[in-house]
Amino acid sequence: MSDLSKTRIYQLAKDLGVSSKEMIEKLKEFDIEVANHMSALEDDEAELIIEFFSGSDDASKEAPTPEEIKQAEEAAHRERLKIDLEAIEDEEFAKKERGIKKSKKKKKQKRGKYKQEHQAAEKAEAESGVIRVGEIIMVSELAEKLGKPVNQLIMSLMQLGIMAAMNEEIDFETAELLATEYGLEIEKEKQIDDIDLFNLDQDDPEASLTKRAPVVTVMGHVDHGKTSLLDAIRSSHVTEGEAGGITQHIGASEVMHNGEKIVFLDTPGHEAFTTLRARGAKVTDIAILVVAADDGVMPQTIEAIDHAKAAGVPIIVAINKIDKINANPDRVKQELSDRGILIEEWGGDVISVPVSALKREGIDELLENVLLVAEMSELKANADRPAVGTIIEAKVEKGRGTVTSVLVEKGQMKIGDSVIAGTTYGRVRAMYNHVGQQIKHVGPASAVEIMGLNEVPQAGDKLYVVADDRLARTIAEKRAADMRVNSLHETKHVSLEDLFAQIQTGEVQDLNIIIKADVHGSVEALRGSLLKLSNEEVQVKIIHANVGTVTESDILLASASNAIIIGFNVRPSSSVKSLADREAVELKTYRIIYNAIDDIEKAMTGMLAPEYKEVVLGHIEVRDTFKVPNVGVIAGGYVKEGKVVRNAQVRLAREGIIIHEGKIASLRRFKDDVKEVATGYECGISIENYNDIKEGDIIEAFIIEEIPRG
Repeated sequence: MSDLSKTRIYQLAKDLGVSSKEMIEKLKEFDIEVANHMSALEDDEAELIIEFFSGSDDASKEAPTPEEIKQAEEAAHRERLKIDLEAIEDEEFAKKERGIKKSKKKKKQKRGKYKQEHQAAEKAEAESGVIRVGEIIMVSELAEKLGKPVNQLIMSLMQLGIMAAMNEEIDFETAELLATEYGLEIEKEKQIDDIDLFNLDQDDPEASLTKRAPVVTVMGHVDHGKTSLLDAIRSSHVTEGEAGGITQHIGASEVMHNGEKIVFLDTPGHEAFTTLRARGAKVTDIAILVVAADDGVMPQTIEAIDHAKAAGVPIIVAINKIDKINANPDRVKQELSDRGILIEEWGGDVISVPVSALKREGIDELLENVLLVAEMSELKANADRPAVGTIIEAKVEKGRGTVTSVLVEKGQMKIGDSVIAGTTYGRVRAMYNHVGQQIKHVGPASAVEIMGLNEVPQAGDKLYVVADDRLARTIAEKRAADMRVNSLHETKHVSLEDLFAQIQTGEVQDLNIIIKADVHGSVEALRGSLLKLSNEEVQVKIIHANVGTVTESDILLASASNAIIIGFNVRPSSSVKSLADREAVELKTYRIIYNAIDDIEKAMTGMLAPEYKEVVLGHIEVRDTFKVPNVGVIAGGYVKEGKVVRNAQVRLAREGIIIHEGKIASLRRFKDDVKEVATGYECGISIENYNDIKEGDIIEAFIIEEIPRG
């Protein structure tokens, strides 16, 4: 059969002496999608099916094959690791892994045999008086290990004051109490790091490393031309064979310059960059900072600089829009130097390139400098190993299933490989490059879109190619179990309350701080005062300082850098506060600079006084104002969330900046004085000795509670 690539299913079935229906069913078991018996098979697919049917006819029925012996050894290994044998021996996975024909009866008998052995091992373990469990265990599973009825365990738990159903999980300490009650000894299973166990990401020897392409992120202020610059780079550097192709949105794209590849992350901006970094993924090698020559350094430009510095990524400045009449590149360089970015021609080490994305000017020079910085960074990877990559984005598409964009960092990945990413796993069924062309394998520093994962992974998750589906499934299930345990003991970010304890134990050597204030004077005053607090044990670092209210970008940066956010005369929105709570980021707001400095200093020396906690009751949007003689200005407001009470303090914010703080003078519904107004109702509200209230202002009602420190 010289030309297998054109072989149709019915022809191959006839040659092998099997029915077309049987062959189609077998192809589906191998995850090879076919429409009918007229479908054509690829070369590797035909070879796989020929090998299967040829091998099944010749297999010995009396003596176990080497494959079966190997499987038995693997099963024994899984037994020792306490892996669910029934799940591992799942029929679908067993057929795909072994590639041999099994009758349902034989399969059922073998699975029954493993189940009996598993139960016998558990019974022997219980009789020996030693029970081994993990960090958490289901009540029903513990009852089985103890050899006691589930209802009896539930009653014992109730006597301990714990209400738990049979399918709920209890921790190791509770399980230990129950085992002691029944005169049994309990031990905690040794926790094995799956990455160490399966050598998913071992260090590569220096001799195996070869040069790889750089990965670049484009950052900058809104409307400074980040997307336009990316489009200009992509459209003017299309590789051979890709001309006319439609660029696919897979999270990253590749361009060729002077025969060398450069990978660009498609999503411009530092938010996406820091979101990945907050999950522990360092995928960017170089950051291009885009600054408009006619606009200069703006707030988001400053944020981008601080984000890149915090990640330790080299910066190349692209001064865009040089074709405009009012372009002033020298002003941009001056403003950058004020922010610690000194251009090469001014005696610094940061490369700057004048470009025009609109007229496609300076693009080649920019890419040459990217390659120069990459060469200086000596970016290398091992191409001859199982692939390791990072999830850029993932989604579910109708008709395609889970579609995942991956940036392969090192190693090789090909169609048919078993992969794991976070708590998801699967087999690579199809792979596409950034122009939508189907490919069969890919090497280091490559952006691809793959199909085949069982669920949608999270952006920033590491992807690993593993030996087989069974191993991938085992690791994923273990990680999912570990995640449930870790959710009870989440990693705590540094906070003022526990700062001294962490300093004493050596957990904190650098105290990273983000400063946001209403004016530049306050920013600089706080920066200078806080930097002076550094001592021999801990170094204070200001990783970002700017004017304006606290934003979600600040929370992400704080989460990624384990930083505390200090806000002076600013008020973050509810969504920002919620994000800070979810990310466990310490967010402190102050009205007096010395209070902020005093709190940090006392936290560093372990002398913090009892904390006064502010409890926000609700937010009122001012929709109209009325001047009343001898009373002042009354705000007609709508309670957007929470409630407002008569004796609460209030804070008036205009466009996120606090302009006044005081007490409620009066609170009314229609003509009646009321004690409180709930969400969704309108009210009239006035502030003691203050009349500068305008439509669109937000009034925040709050009370102060004192909380003694534990």
